[in-house]
Amino acid sequence: MTDEHRSGFACFVGRPNAGKSTLTNALVGTKIAITSSKPQTTRHAIRGIVHRDDAQLIIIDTPGLHRPRTLLGQRLNDVVRSTWSEVDVVGFCVPANEKVGPGDKFIAGELAKIARHTPVVGIVTKTDLATPDQVAQQLVALQEVMEFADLVPVSAVDGYQVGTLADVLVRRLPEGPQLYPGGDLTDEPEQTLVAELIREAALEGVRDELPHSIAVVVEEMQPREGRDDLIDVYAHVFVERPSQKGIVLGHRGSRLKQVGADARKHIEALLGTKVYLDLHVKVAKDWQRDPKQLGRLGF
Repeated sequence: MTDEHRSGFACFVGRPNAGKSTLTNALVGTKIAITSSKPQTTRHAIRGIVHRDDAQLIIIDTPGLHRPRTLLGQRLNDVVRSTWSEVDVVGFCVPANEKVGPGDKFIAGELAKIARHTPVVGIVTKTDLATPDQVAQQLVALQEVMEFADLVPVSAVDGYQVGTLADVLVRRLPEGPQLYPGGDLTDEPEQTLVAELIREAALEGVRDELPHSIAVVVEEMQPREGRDDLIDVYAHVFVERPSQKGIVLGHRGSRLKQVGADARKHIEALLGTKVYLDLHVKVAKDWQRDPKQLGRLGF
């Protein structure tokens, strides 16, 4: 046994909803990347940091790569590609319970371009939703798509092989010292994480037409005067059309109340303190297609 220490960056890529964020959370051991049953919920390259005695693995969670239909879509894809070029190892996630499709092949084609200088690990996710036979078939199907440095089946839900995957990724990192202090789990500014948690809560239970149309901006976040155990958070939830505002508010504001309650629980866990959360829904007309508004909403 040598006592060398490795440190570096990994990122997970895959179609929207391939289980990338859930896997990040399982590896880091805490909830930092937002997870939702709605595809396309990750917008920021949130980094999770896995601390081990022998290594520090920093995971960059990219948005799902897809064929873009809007300016926002294009910018998301640019984030993905620029992230790939900067990491030490890439994990390509494909769910065990879905056939390898054109979307996966499209991504594999893009990855093949970087595979010469950056190792790409094939990851079959969600094995808890498939039979051992299906998992085996998926591993074979993946091998036909491109040549991988390693292939690992995992389940973030029941923890199957999550440790093995961490070992495989760590082996691909260069030797080096810790890049972040021991206690850090992410280097995202807290306001970004808080906004993401609010957006995740707002997405839950919203009908399928809204996943792209919600953006959250934390306008203000500070300890209440004279109290060191309470943080006031003022945030705006932006939608694209007045009709969507009604959907997010719900009957007499009931849904927004629920969103606030759910988000507050997660924010309090993140910040380790009591939180007063003030939410307002606003309409920013067609923000996904408007460069000025995209900039203002942080894209």
